[in-house]
Amino acid sequence: MRKLSLLYVALMLCSLSVVAGAPGEDPLNTDYKTTRVVKDDYAFVVDSIKGAIGDRGIKINGVNFIGKMLRRTAAAVGATRDIYKHAQAYNFCSSTLSRATMEADPHNVAFCPYIITIYELNAEPGTIYITYRKPLLVGSEESKKSLKAIGDLLDGIVNDAIN
Repeated sequence: MRKLSLLYVALMLCSLSVVAGAPGEDPLNTDYKTTRVVKDDYAFVVDSIKGAIGDRGIKINGVNFIGKMLRRTAAAVGATRDIYKHAQAYNFCSSTLSRATMEADPHNVAFCPYIITIYELNAEPGTIYITYRKPLLVGSEESKKSLKAIGDLLDGIVNDAIN
């Protein structure tokens, strides 16, 4: 009985560390997202990201003005805190990579469009965050390879923009 109790306690502690985040874990970079942080001007970073996307022959499909939406809807939801000085998400697709991904598995359509979000917190002026969701490497080997290529594309865009 004592062994089961110790096992139960150990399992509970493990599950708490997963929920709370293990010590030393980077909450900005996880299995599902990558975030880069730079000290720069927001407009310059936005232009750099847009340029790095365009340099690859990719057209931005749309821009989501997340910060403006949250300010616009604050009163309707009873919000009292303004989180972002700026927050915009840019969505786009590479016809070549998207086709390869969807030919490998038509259900990979869920990974398109790709989105890079750029934001500046009101609490941290001058600190710009660039983040994106990592494509899950799922399915057949062909699917995993094509999804990895999308992740590599996103990494390359962000790296080119901030270096």
